[in-house]
Amino acid sequence: MFPNRLPTPEQALKGRPEPEFPLQERHTVLGTPLAAPYPEGLAVADFGLGCFWGAERKFWQAEGVWTTLVGYQGGHTPHPAYDEVCSGLTGHTEAVRVVFDPSLTSYESLLKLFWESHDPTQGFRQGNDRGTQYRSAIYTHSPDHQTTAEASREAYQSVLKGSGYGTITTEILPAGPFYYAEAYHQQYLEKNPAGYCGIGGTGVSCPVGIATADG
Repeated sequence: MFPNRLPTPEQALKGRPEPEFPLQERHTVLGTPLAAPYPEGLAVADFGLGCFWGAERKFWQAEGVWTTLVGYQGGHTPHPAYDEVCSGLTGHTEAVRVVFDPSLTSYESLLKLFWESHDPTQGFRQGNDRGTQYRSAIYTHSPDHQTTAEASREAYQSVLKGSGYGTITTEILPAGPFYYAEAYHQQYLEKNPAGYCGIGGTGVSCPVGIATADG
């Protein structure tokens, strides 16, 4: 049975005050550190678009991205483990943290990649992956990014509707705590080239130049 509703804070698992596992030190592909603090001038963006294995690869391959890591975000349980997130009792979605250089790419460019890499109209699923942990989400780190993300959702909704798709279900919220995932999840598809990847878009192009806020 796949979780089909989010728990309340009272229903959520209690979690733990500290993580049970260390964060992998460096990115397997990019060679950059995964943990903050990051070099001055870089910016952070957080996205949920289904299974984070394939989602992370989409972003580490993008121009201007300094590092990426996967984790759990948007829920209630502090420092959850993977099986807890999959139970639907933490409220988290599988997320990718993208650390990027705004002089080399823009937040809008990352939003375009986000929208085009999955189907944001599916609610608590993405393709064959079902459960609240696969919902579409954008967690923002500034008011400008919040405004830009909301504008991008409106713009993409318009073109999706014209292509026969339904209503976007993506949640866009200020970023709360990001709890990094277990080491084997980090850059999973680099470590396991034949591994599962359920990421797939709608084939509908997302407009660019949809808002004025910079990355």
